[in-house]
Amino acid sequence: MLTGKTIVLGVTGSIAAYKTANLASMLVKLNADVHVIMTQNATHFITPMTFETLTNNKCIVDTFDRNFSFDVKHVSLAKRGDLFMVAPCTANVIGKVAAGICDDMLTTTIMATKAPVLFSPAMNTGMWENPILQENIEKLRSHGYHIIEPASGRLACGDKGTGKMPSEEILLEHILLHVAKEKDLKGKRFLVTAGPTQEAIDPVRFITNHSSGKMGYALAKMAVLRGAEVTLVSGPVGITPFAGIEKVDVRSAEDMFKAVTQRSEASDVIVMCSAVADYKPANYSLQKVKKSDGEMSIPLTRTQDILLFLGEHKREGQLLVGFSMETEHLMENSLAKLEKKHADLICANSINGTQTGFAVDTNKVTLISRQEVKELPLCSKEETADLILTSIKDLM
Repeated sequence: MLTGKTIVLGVTGSIAAYKTANLASMLVKLNADVHVIMTQNATHFITPMTFETLTNNKCIVDTFDRNFSFDVKHVSLAKRGDLFMVAPCTANVIGKVAAGICDDMLTTTIMATKAPVLFSPAMNTGMWENPILQENIEKLRSHGYHIIEPASGRLACGDKGTGKMPSEEILLEHILLHVAKEKDLKGKRFLVTAGPTQEAIDPVRFITNHSSGKMGYALAKMAVLRGAEVTLVSGPVGITPFAGIEKVDVRSAEDMFKAVTQRSEASDVIVMCSAVADYKPANYSLQKVKKSDGEMSIPLTRTQDILLFLGEHKREGQLLVGFSMETEHLMENSLAKLEKKHADLICANSINGTQTGFAVDTNKVTLISRQEVKELPLCSKEETADLILTSIKDLM
């Protein structure tokens, strides 16, 4: 995903520096060319050799180091870097950059680059809450630098509060947000639904389906990577959304209906990828259970058809995308759904087989619009999501 990209990591004097070694390794595995610049204080927590081993590039510490091929390193890396991330970033370095002080290789290179610069602060809670530090943070933001908010929890000093550097996975997500994909969907507002809904029978039991939410979450991720503004309305699933996505949690079909319709008018593209429970208990209570031969009978009523409602109330210029999961007559039923629900695109996939459908990581989808029918290859759900988004873009 990062082939051809040069990522420059700045490491400052914080105990959290050990996390950056894993981040560097993760970037290399994504085929990025990774260069590391360390402050002198950072070398007390982790050695330059660690990063040199992981990246296969010389780790720069000394501004006047002569032990490499001649070029002005703070200028050459500033030009080559597609993105800079300082993680961990101390209050000291934040203050120096905010004041325009360039007294080491890291601050000098940051000052010289025109690439996006991301700071991941890591410090004691008292330092993070210090008004001078917060003024410096706001000053950096006003000049276009990006600040990754620190996490809360137990700090190295033993205190509990805000100031922890986020996990390497979260830092990687922020890097991917900036450089992984061309921003061809920038300015577009996507509303994506994902996961199942649950219709309560009583305080213990509910009606639901097997949806894992993986396809919807993949669509939301790839859309935000391509620059879209994404709101994800999600039923109960065990997935953490990608960085930059606004998540709205729902449980029942009625909850999802309200969440989607409240946001539909402000959305350019709506993708209904959720598997909404078709039925809910009707006027049900434990006393009204009908039993026959030991089986329990529960009166049911249909839930709201959200896709149909959206199709009937679609505003001009808005795109509506639905999913169709069938065990038989896939094309026939999906074509009928396209017309009946007034959708612009139906993503049809069979749930027969072990490599498609619920809970698995791959999918094979046929895209059905009024212009064409396109069969996508079997691939990962993220790759499938990317192909679906390209088709959506072509319909805009």
